[in-house]
Amino acid sequence: MAELIRGLSENGGIVFCGINSTDIVCKAERLHKTSATCSAALGRLLTGAALMGSMLKDDRDRITLRVNGGGPAGLLIACTDGTGNVKGCIDHPLVEMPPRADGHLDVGGAVGRDGVLTVIRDNKLQKEPTVGQVPLVSGEIAEDLTAYYAYSEQIPTVCALGVLVDPDLSIHCAGGYLVQLLPGATDAEITRLEANIAAMPSVTEMLQAGATPRDMMEKALAGFAPSVLETRQVSYRCDCSEERTREMLLSLGRRELEKLRDEDPRCEVVCHFCHSKYEFDLNRLLAELPPQEEAPAAP
Repeated sequence: MAELIRGLSENGGIVFCGINSTDIVCKAERLHKTSATCSAALGRLLTGAALMGSMLKDDRDRITLRVNGGGPAGLLIACTDGTGNVKGCIDHPLVEMPPRADGHLDVGGAVGRDGVLTVIRDNKLQKEPTVGQVPLVSGEIAEDLTAYYAYSEQIPTVCALGVLVDPDLSIHCAGGYLVQLLPGATDAEITRLEANIAAMPSVTEMLQAGATPRDMMEKALAGFAPSVLETRQVSYRCDCSEERTREMLLSLGRRELEKLRDEDPRCEVVCHFCHSKYEFDLNRLLAELPPQEEAPAAP
């Protein structure tokens, strides 16, 4: 389980959300068998999604993040519910890139920078999901989420994400935070917050030193007397099941299922997020559907 907190400055003008997502990213690496660079890329996106999900008003709401930057790693997807639990996938998990000049993993090179970040918000009170899309800034994920909030939601936001991968490809630590300014913040408060953020070490440096999400909040909101609103445990959690997969197949309709049956009456469906496998007899599924109505004869 990963520890996630939500906090607020004393005057209510600054919101903080932070997470130690090491367990989440560890599970993603085990499931998808990612290279070091892809572990960092997918891990950052999962961490960002968990932070965004925890800020939803209803636990039944959902957010899907899709990053398509045109890089060799292909499409990255992360999904979160309103509690901050996440799941994700990456098209090409074994892609590896030479390190950048500063020695850090080249996440932007793997993800690509010529593309878009798409944010799909599924609010249970709305009939249709809300879709926002912004051009990628760097492909490094944190900057791209910051740009989304600035351009699509007009919320001044600072996002910091980090994943440290050991030489054996295991995840040493991972985490991140979101800081958002609410309407009414003064110039002095903005200046103080900017100075605090600029003075902070990287996320992985803080985690390596034993910092908790609360420690991150105390650094980011130093001078603002922050308090913790909520602490929760979140995880990498896939909600696929045999019943949901069966319903998905039935929703294809008789004609599509017959096409699949004609190719092979035994159907295996593999979940992209957790690699669970579900097998079905298409003849049995077809027997559950009403017979196809014949088209009326032409006059």
